[in-house]
Amino acid sequence: MPAMKAVIAQLNLTVGDLQGNADKILAAAHSAVAVGADLLLTPELSICSYQPEDLLLRPSFVDACRDAVHRLAAALPPALAVIVGAPWRDEAGLFNAALVLRGGRIEAVHRKCELPNFGVFDEKRYFSAGSAATVVTVGGLRVGVLICEDVWHPGVAERARAAGAEVLAVINGSPFDIGHLAAREAACRERAAEQGLPILFCNLVGGQDEIVYDGQSFVMGRDGQVTQRLPGFVEAVSVVAFDGKDPRPVRFNRPESAVADVYSALVLAVKDYIDKNRFPGIVLGLSGGIDSALVLAIAVDALGRDRVRCLMLPSRFNADISIEDARWMAGVHGVRYDEISIEPIYEALATALSEQFRGYAPDASEENLQSRIRGTLLMGVSNKTGHLVLTTGNKSEMTTGYATLYGDMAGGFAVLKDVDKELVYELSRWRNRLGRVIPERVITRAPSAELRNNQTDQDSLPEYPILDRIMTLYIEENRSPAEIIAQGLPAADVERVVRLLRINEYKRRQAPIGPRVTARAFGRDWRYPVTNGWRG
Repeated sequence: MPAMKAVIAQLNLTVGDLQGNADKILAAAHSAVAVGADLLLTPELSICSYQPEDLLLRPSFVDACRDAVHRLAAALPPALAVIVGAPWRDEAGLFNAALVLRGGRIEAVHRKCELPNFGVFDEKRYFSAGSAATVVTVGGLRVGVLICEDVWHPGVAERARAAGAEVLAVINGSPFDIGHLAAREAACRERAAEQGLPILFCNLVGGQDEIVYDGQSFVMGRDGQVTQRLPGFVEAVSVVAFDGKDPRPVRFNRPESAVADVYSALVLAVKDYIDKNRFPGIVLGLSGGIDSALVLAIAVDALGRDRVRCLMLPSRFNADISIEDARWMAGVHGVRYDEISIEPIYEALATALSEQFRGYAPDASEENLQSRIRGTLLMGVSNKTGHLVLTTGNKSEMTTGYATLYGDMAGGFAVLKDVDKELVYELSRWRNRLGRVIPERVITRAPSAELRNNQTDQDSLPEYPILDRIMTLYIEENRSPAEIIAQGLPAADVERVVRLLRINEYKRRQAPIGPRVTARAFGRDWRYPVTNGWRG
């Protein structure tokens, strides 16, 4: 009776760090041998990590990946079968490949058959598609090798079973977004039901620019039930034991909640962006409002208090409670906190521009001066210390253009770029349940940019629950304005939000990148022209 033992290595890898990635794979291989495993799975494109983007257009990069595979094969324990991912060129083209390494050599190559070319994926830009099934014998079982999108369609799994596969091993670079774990499991459940085969699903973990990979690898039995799950948002190596042709069930923790997952994704995104790009820390403008309060909590959870510093940059329009709350939050977190009044700088700029502004009524121009002063001061500290500026604007603001170019949009990483205002509140309440770091009145008071007297966001925008619902329907679900209005949302608000979305595309093109947590984020997901005469 076959009794294969496999290890799933859910690794946090770095794009382009071929040696560092190979070292992680080698360490996982030695751990696998120590527990008597026959097979080790690593994530999609694990040699170079996912997604390498236009690095794949450089022949020298592809050649270096090939050389790294050969070096790794020679260094691996000889009896262990290791599935690694790499870009692989042969006479038929460049392929997204899964290579089975064993005995110091490349035993088999699976060329990814189904190439995703939607959302954040551009695989047809780089890769040719394979067509053949790949099946190898490991520990007495016939293992069919698949890569990510291959398991979302029936053909590849069907060909693997026809070639004798008794279990499917799927290596993945599957990004996080809300609800995507359930979609992955549903796709695998369909394949398990169709083919009557168990599935080993190994996923990448870590932040890569705007993409977050959540891990949450799993094992699924032939009946479609998850028998084992790895944790989310952390590296993990887990042993999968088989009884005959079936994976042995083990106890595991279920995901906590969608809000908890989003918070973990944002923390991981900040940590990896800062660490992998070798920034010593971050600086942010702490206004006393809810957005910067949440970004501060995420930053401290990601990096620790010693790598986070805050500037409070008040003007005449800041309420006393905003300054009090900023001081309190900085004290609770134990971060460096400094206050610099922007009032004299604002007066100097207003005086310098007074002749240019003569004859015009006061408007957002004066308000935006304040935001741009703050952006300049934050960038000055960033330049001097090397700390990256985290911006604090949210998706609701980015949708409507309720943000200032070269002001509050100035920075290197936009933590809340894909987080709407209602989710900002949910995340803040959730984080406070772990330990109160945001004053209750910051959560309950009316949000305000505090750029003029008695200002609130709703002076310029619809109520956030309405705005966010319109935004979700239009951006994530591609609903037309007429369809959105038919759902009972106010026609004037729908038309207003859609118009603001359209005319502010030029701003979003200049915004820093930020982590993607929904099915449609501004960035790689959203590719609308700036110059656009279509009104829908």
